[in-house]
Amino acid sequence: MKPLVSILIPAYNAERWIEHTLESAVGQTWPRTEIIVIDDGSRDQTAQVARRFASKNVKVVSTDNHGLPAAVNCAYRLCQGDYIQELDADDILAPDKIEKQLAALRQGDSKRLLLSGPWAYFYYRTSHVRFVRNSLWQDLSPVEWLLRKLSESCHMQNATWLVSRELAEAAGPWDTRLQYDQDGEYYARVLVASEGTRFVPEARIFYRASGSGRMSRIGNSHAKKDSLLRSMKLHMQYLRSLEESERVRKACIKYLQAWYPWFYGDRPAIVAELHSLAAELGGHLKAPRLPLKYAWIKPIFGWKAARTTQDTLAEMKASALRKWDKTMFELETHETSH
Repeated sequence: MKPLVSILIPAYNAERWIEHTLESAVGQTWPRTEIIVIDDGSRDQTAQVARRFASKNVKVVSTDNHGLPAAVNCAYRLCQGDYIQELDADDILAPDKIEKQLAALRQGDSKRLLLSGPWAYFYYRTSHVRFVRNSLWQDLSPVEWLLRKLSESCHMQNATWLVSRELAEAAGPWDTRLQYDQDGEYYARVLVASEGTRFVPEARIFYRASGSGRMSRIGNSHAKKDSLLRSMKLHMQYLRSLEESERVRKACIKYLQAWYPWFYGDRPAIVAELHSLAAELGGHLKAPRLPLKYAWIKPIFGWKAARTTQDTLAEMKASALRKWDKTMFELETHETSH
């Protein structure tokens, strides 16, 4: 019998998107799937929209709001699958994503093999995305994967992964203490428990850039910055548990430097801790530099104002692109329906 794949969808105030997400889950070409939606205390119509899809293979459960990690853990406790596919409530799976990944398994492969695939950002139209390759888009050992993530500041979107139950059990549950980078920390832990990754080029994921309120945006949230620091320290711990070497220490220093601007000028205690961590690794951190078009703001109004201006203008540009793409999506949908 073909393995059962459990698609786990944690959802919070996702009424705008979850219909499209569920259509992509229900429409998978793999013949044996179950879908579990956890409505994490939404204050909108998320649960009502999701329940339109309720069936023998689609379960919708509403809980109090406990956050993303708790919702995923709840879904996992309910699922029966041999493989686990986590899917955020605004993202989309290509129709054959799961089928392509399972077809890539070979006789004799370990259940600890972690399957991945390509991903791309989109606003509304998946037909206009660009898949931009990074160095993680290949078969890698756990240490090589984590080394590249930390040293090159690249990542894999969480829905790219297909995880066996054995591997998920070995990694343990999602960390409910985290409010930011919960998926990054979890899949780093899955990597450590794995026997490496197999990249499947045809198994595509569409990652929605949904706006300034998205969970993946740090903004000025102190809770998210605290969570980020915890995740960073865990990432370095996981990598160093696999290999303690000069190249690993250099990768960790680059990782600290890449995230340093989010704390600089705002969280002096964390800044001091980052400097201490870099010194323990045999290196040091440089003061972050702003692009020239924002650098003039710093001596007049300070680093925080300059950085906020940079982030605000980036969000304004993304908002304009999002509105344009929405307009084109609605026009194309209207023409198709007529």
